[in-house]
Amino acid sequence: MTTRGTRSEKVKRIFQQFDVNRDGGLNREEMAALVVAVNPRVKFSDEQINAILDEVFRTYGEFIDGEKGLTYDGLLRTYDDGAGDVDRDFDALELELNSEDNNAKGGSIAAEAASSSSIVDERAMESQKKQRTAAWAVSPNHGIVFDDTWKIVDDLEILVKRLKARQAKDGKFKADNFDAYSDAGWSRELGPSTEISEKRVFWEESGHEYAAFVKELGVLRSRADGARSREEAFDGHMAIGRVLYDHQLFKEALVSFKRACELQPVDVRPHFRAGNCLYVLCRYKEAKEEYLLALEAAEAGGNQWAYLLPQIYVNLGIALEGEGMVLSACEYYREAAILCPTHFRALKLLGSALFGVGEYRAAVKALEEAIFMKPDYADAHCDLASALHAMGENEKAIEVFQKAIDLKPGHVDALYNLGGLYMDLGRFQRASEMYTRVLAVWPNHWRAQLNKAVSLLGAGETEEAKKALKEALKMTNRVELHDAISHMKQLQKKKVKGNGGANGEGAFVVVEASKFKTVGEKSTVRQDLADALKIRSFQRITRLSRCDVELLKKEMTENDVPISYSGGGIPEKSIRKPNLEEILRRLLNFLKPETFQGAVKAINERILSVLDETGSGRVDLGMFFAILAPICSGNLDKRKRIAFDALLWRPVNEGGSQIKKVDAVNYIKLLRLIYIPTNGASEILEVHGESDSSMVSFNEFKVLFDDRDWGFGIISTLANLESGDRNRHGNSVCSVCRYPIIGSRFKETKSHFSLCSQCYSEGKVPPAFKQDEYKFKEYGSDSEAMKDKCKCFPLQSHND
Repeated sequence: MTTRGTRSEKVKRIFQQFDVNRDGGLNREEMAALVVAVNPRVKFSDEQINAILDEVFRTYGEFIDGEKGLTYDGLLRTYDDGAGDVDRDFDALELELNSEDNNAKGGSIAAEAASSSSIVDERAMESQKKQRTAAWAVSPNHGIVFDDTWKIVDDLEILVKRLKARQAKDGKFKADNFDAYSDAGWSRELGPSTEISEKRVFWEESGHEYAAFVKELGVLRSRADGARSREEAFDGHMAIGRVLYDHQLFKEALVSFKRACELQPVDVRPHFRAGNCLYVLCRYKEAKEEYLLALEAAEAGGNQWAYLLPQIYVNLGIALEGEGMVLSACEYYREAAILCPTHFRALKLLGSALFGVGEYRAAVKALEEAIFMKPDYADAHCDLASALHAMGENEKAIEVFQKAIDLKPGHVDALYNLGGLYMDLGRFQRASEMYTRVLAVWPNHWRAQLNKAVSLLGAGETEEAKKALKEALKMTNRVELHDAISHMKQLQKKKVKGNGGANGEGAFVVVEASKFKTVGEKSTVRQDLADALKIRSFQRITRLSRCDVELLKKEMTENDVPISYSGGGIPEKSIRKPNLEEILRRLLNFLKPETFQGAVKAINERILSVLDETGSGRVDLGMFFAILAPICSGNLDKRKRIAFDALLWRPVNEGGSQIKKVDAVNYIKLLRLIYIPTNGASEILEVHGESDSSMVSFNEFKVLFDDRDWGFGIISTLANLESGDRNRHGNSVCSVCRYPIIGSRFKETKSHFSLCSQCYSEGKVPPAFKQDEYKFKEYGSDSEAMKDKCKCFPLQSHND
């Protein structure tokens, strides 16, 4: 742990280095020189320097001494607030601590011993305080105020050391190095406490030693409660909490911070600290509530807590991300970046969150800003590269990924994502190297192991791929691994050569759609299946097929949405994207946070981008529900009914039992644009300006909806996929991709080869079967195929 003494001495040396005129302050010129010197790799423009200085001198106005500029205490505060890294800046400036100053201090204390032992004791105690505590303890705003609190802290440090020694002796104490993993973006909080993302300590809480520690801790808490005043009791509990937090005893720290909240409910600090503990304990919802209380207290407290607001916003955003609420988190990261433009961590988190919801251009801009302020920010480089890859700028993305790895050689995310990029580019050997490096850092990363197997297969190293797959199977027993092994066995049986695909496909030819014919009424047309498969894929990503369509109706009836007016003066029940995210969380409350985040990203990219074409950040909620209804679960008539009800719920139609025909037509064209984007936006534009004022009932709406050419008749094909896309067809494998057939099986009636749904929809056939026309019959299950086969071979009579 860095002592306050060492830290303050480093800041003093930095201050002295740039206080050229020795007037005890850093004016704008001296401050500019400091900013440039500690960022040697950054070329600042005059405008950027002025913007940084304006922000510093405005934020730390209380530490500005007239014309002299920023005082030493002010510079120390900037570092305490996370505006810079003391150790990094000290090293960058190649400064050294003056050992003679320390000797002089010791000498002066010893010299005064003869004249006044009481003064010596007092000064010695002050010196010990600085040497034995973290920076927070002697901070003017967040440190220890009362002398009795120091005694409690001393006793608590002894208890913690004793517990650590006992657990280490029994082999129970574990400290795992987390340097290899991505920085969680945790804020630097109220001061330079130890970063929990660097080394995580795991205490054994079930043993006798820990129980004894908690009992002794209770005695210290009682001492704090028995203080002479409420303020002193608050000081004691906050100090106990801080010491426990620094030693990563988060559950116990939380108890102390909660007690401090009871003693001073309107103080920002205990709520903020309690939120930090709850976040580390993965209790994200409770952490969010504590941060909101801290935010409320900070805003009510005026300028007293103004400097802390960016930190509260940042940690509130992080807690929301823990719940999967990334659109909401973006709002708070933006607030932090507006309040403190030099807060590189807020900008990095904003960029990462924007990337997480599919807004890549905005993500790139925020991440580049963060890197500009902190060029050695490995995580920001990693996420920037990912955003560039998503935008198709692959060569640039490779460079930026490599930069992240150069800064942090064991950066798992950068290595893993770079492996994925190489896979996309067909550079399988390089991809397997990246996954090997991931596994060197994180040996049980089963996805990396599986991807390594796939990349080795793409590189033609079948034996090595087989070994890698077996290793992946040891790590997890997921069904896709069994399918992958089965696929490899099929490839070895057929000894087929790859066709340039990354999945080890056999050779194939792509046939134009007109040559594919269907046999029987139940067989799906190729293009319809292709469209339905895309919608089904979207359903899977968003998990909307598990969301009962009745829940949409419930949202409409139970929640009151105020009416607003669009630019054209049309009344709408519009809602901001973060509020819409809250509704989605209720609809998809069965999803884990990371899965929910993926669902929101897909919905934002595919639906919200169309509904919010102006970029206002607001969405027509009635239209949103209507767009969602057809792909939720429930019978088809119920889905259509609730889509109609959602259109009826909009202010332009509310109160009646019919909707305007123009609104119905516009809805269906939006539906096709979002789910079957073949005709583009030109159809939508045709609706604008139509003066048809006729009304349609639900039955008339269904006729429009079910039209195969101009409506959304594809929904019947989608329903068939929903009911049968888990069906397996015994040992049948696709004649092109060699994977086991799951879902529908399409059998060619003349050549008798079989295709899976995906290969059929893409028009792939084995090159050995070249025909002018292909006729396919669809089988939903293996039993259907067996029945059909039996019909082809009728039983012979005894007379034959």
